Amino acid sequence: MSAVAPPVSPGAVSPGALSLGRRLGGFVALTKPRIIELLLVTTLPTMIVAARGMPRWSLMVATLVGGTLAAGGANAINMFVDRDIDAVMLRTRGRPLVTGVISPGTALVFAVALEGVAFTELWVAVNLLSAVLAISAMLFYVFVYTLWLKRTSKQNIVIGGAAGAVPVLVGWAAVRDSVGWAPVVLFVLMFVWTPPHFWALAIRYRDDYRSANVPMMPAVTTFKRTATQILGYSLLVAAVSLVFGWTAGMGPLYWISAVALGAVFCVLAYELWRRPTEVAAMRLFHWSITYVTLLFAAMAADQLIFH
Repeated sequence: MSAVAPPVSPGAVSPGALSLGRRLGGFVALTKPRIIELLLVTTLPTMIVAARGMPRWSLMVATLVGGTLAAGGANAINMFVDRDIDAVMLRTRGRPLVTGVISPGTALVFAVALEGVAFTELWVAVNLLSAVLAISAMLFYVFVYTLWLKRTSKQNIVIGGAAGAVPVLVGWAAVRDSVGWAPVVLFVLMFVWTPPHFWALAIRYRDDYRSANVPMMPAVTTFKRTATQILGYSLLVAAVSLVFGWTAGMGPLYWISAVALGAVFCVLAYELWRRPTEVAAMRLFHWSITYVTLLFAAMAADQLIFH
């Protein structure tokens, strides 16, 4: 792992001296709730497409609960592994393992427990395929991205982003107990969406990544080259969204939404390429989240209205 030594955080405290509320808040923070929220935004609409309508409420709840636990455990393991670089980067110095709200050993036990519960819950309440897919995403995220690529390759998020694309496979498998071409294309959509989404944010924090010796693309190459890569992937996002519409047999609401939302994505990426600034990068970053939210909402609405 990195040779960066974690400095003592000014806010570090002994876990024993903390209130119950603050410790509980620390456990919640370990799971990175905002990231989980985005993963769930893609899972439920995928289930609706797979079912060609509204799946059983019990199945939706069981899948979302299992997915939340699996993603939370993966994020907690990520924080356990990355606690050295989190202590160096200004953006992450407030995380619970840096401040001492949660001890590393406790965090690891918590993370492994979440994964165990997630696998069992999905297997019992959903099906074995969804459980295996969820755990495979965690293993890929931890061992391929966090432990290997993040600290060694500027393509880290390109390959590592596959883990964040797995929830659509979990959602599809939960309904059909199988995986076909449509969910695979949707997986590819999320896979190619991740680099422009993450690099746009990393542009703002590129000095943080440099200080922690993490070879994130914006930290190790020129702003213009990063913007060029972002534009290329943004065009792929728009194209793959159309391929999904054809593969999954989507209706008019999805097609109109995919074209319009993809066009905005590409225009913002082009503006970033034309005038590489942090403001343009953050504009694209925020839109990338809006894009996924609206596209998957349109996907679900299309199936509920036209099927």
